[in-house]
Amino acid sequence: MKLANNMENVREYLNKLRHDFSKLSLSEKDVNDNPIKQFEAWFTQAVESKVLEPNAMVLSTASKDSVPSARVLLLRNFEANGFVFYTNYHSRKSKDIHENPKANMLFFWPELERQVRIEGVLEKQSDAESDLYFASRPRGSKLGAWTSPQSEKIASRDFIDKKLKEFETRFPGEDIPRPPYWGGYVLKPNRIEFWQGRQSRLHDRIVYELNQNNSWDIYRIAP
Repeated sequence: MKLANNMENVREYLNKLRHDFSKLSLSEKDVNDNPIKQFEAWFTQAVESKVLEPNAMVLSTASKDSVPSARVLLLRNFEANGFVFYTNYHSRKSKDIHENPKANMLFFWPELERQVRIEGVLEKQSDAESDLYFASRPRGSKLGAWTSPQSEKIASRDFIDKKLKEFETRFPGEDIPRPPYWGGYVLKPNRIEFWQGRQSRLHDRIVYELNQNNSWDIYRIAP
């Protein structure tokens, strides 16, 4: 079907797009009592299945005025304390987080017909932990963190290229310190949903929800 410059064809094409999920299933009796352990199991399977960028996720935030914003980031660590990513503390996402720390992470692994939604509250990582991660980054990524005034208006690409040259001169070796405006956030989860695609859109959805006793309730919700 030719789609270019024909909205009717585009609409028809989109309406006919169908994929019936049928590879796997998900049951309450099969999941781990700990959602972090369950995420670890699914993440490991995504890696073993050679999912492209298995740590890629959509991070959704909202401003104090409830204006939503979403972008794709890379997960850099997860443990009992939460899920970690890094960014510029002057970026739009960071401004959102400062005003409203509630956020959502979404992982989608189409090769396994799975997605995971993680809701919680974001907190800044300690300087020591951010320093440790920054030291492990490639030189180019370190210079990039210094170069970009993330989310700010710039006149042209030349601005970035010139700033990069400045910092290449300023930091000629591998020993590049972490910018004071760059570091990590930890999403501390209070609700995690594991979604497994099933036939006829009757998907399996298992939810972990943190209760008042700081333990996890596990239940199924309708697709």
